[in-house]
Amino acid sequence: MVDTDLLIVGAGPVGLFGAYYAGVRGLRTAVVDSLGQVGGQVSAMYPEKQIFDIAGFPAVAGRDLVAGLVEQAAPYRPKYLLGQEAQDLHHEPELLRVRTSAGTEITCRAIVVTGGIGTFTPRRLPAGEEYLGRGLDYFVPSARPYEGKDVVVVGGGDSAVDWALMLHPVARTVTLVHRRQQFRAHHGSLRQLEESPVAVIREAQVTVTGGNGVLEHVEVTVAGEEAPRRLDCQRLVAALGFTAALGPLRGWGVELHDNRHLVVDSAMRTNVPGVFAAGDIVHYDGKVRLIAVGFGEVATAVNNAAVHIDPGAQLFPGHSTDNPAPVP
Repeated sequence: MVDTDLLIVGAGPVGLFGAYYAGVRGLRTAVVDSLGQVGGQVSAMYPEKQIFDIAGFPAVAGRDLVAGLVEQAAPYRPKYLLGQEAQDLHHEPELLRVRTSAGTEITCRAIVVTGGIGTFTPRRLPAGEEYLGRGLDYFVPSARPYEGKDVVVVGGGDSAVDWALMLHPVARTVTLVHRRQQFRAHHGSLRQLEESPVAVIREAQVTVTGGNGVLEHVEVTVAGEEAPRRLDCQRLVAALGFTAALGPLRGWGVELHDNRHLVVDSAMRTNVPGVFAAGDIVHYDGKVRLIAVGFGEVATAVNNAAVHIDPGAQLFPGHSTDNPAPVP
């Protein structure tokens, strides 16, 4: 059982900034996320990538942005409930009750959903699933496990190219395998790829994986070649994209746009009393899906949630210089 004032669903950058702002408003806060770590997509997919559109930072690595947000919220001691999905929502007089996939019951007085694209799961690699955890990876949160290894990355989007570029300075070899001729990744990243030592095999697929208990090699079938290519490979990264779903949020009665996003008003309220939302998961006319926009939205959501919790409270929180954060 967890009793709190505000529940934030989603521990990505927007949710973490929301935890800070809830602390500023004096709210006890819990943050739930289906992933086992904070940071959402940033931590799972591009922790080493430089982000250039965060106010005040000419460039900041995804990992450093997440660490800074955690540090910013830390003095207010939010309770993190990771590796569990928010599922059932029940309304009680002046209370909301949420049960998670881990069986945790959370009672709160308001909810802010900052779930990004919702629960996202990787598309599976047809060959090699038996090596999951023994050489096959779907996320690359750190380059350290790849040091000195022969690495094969499969995919043609931003994640595949970003991870290949991230790993080649530390790996023994990096080979990028894509089933098409053209890549979908950003033009700037492709230019870096061309200038890097990463080997690229186009119109090809990993069709066989092998090893004695752990992954040792793969076979790549290339269009137009009679025999597959056998590559040494101790780490195989499958970057075939992700499927995203709202999951149990669909059962909360929240109005949806395009069956994917939660509709909110200018106060970031959904149509469900006490449930607010912010970040990439929301929709309103003119919505722009950027982390920078989400930061402003979640500040609006939390301040309006504070008034929902205490109708006598002021909407404007005051300036941060007037109420410095407590020492952790």
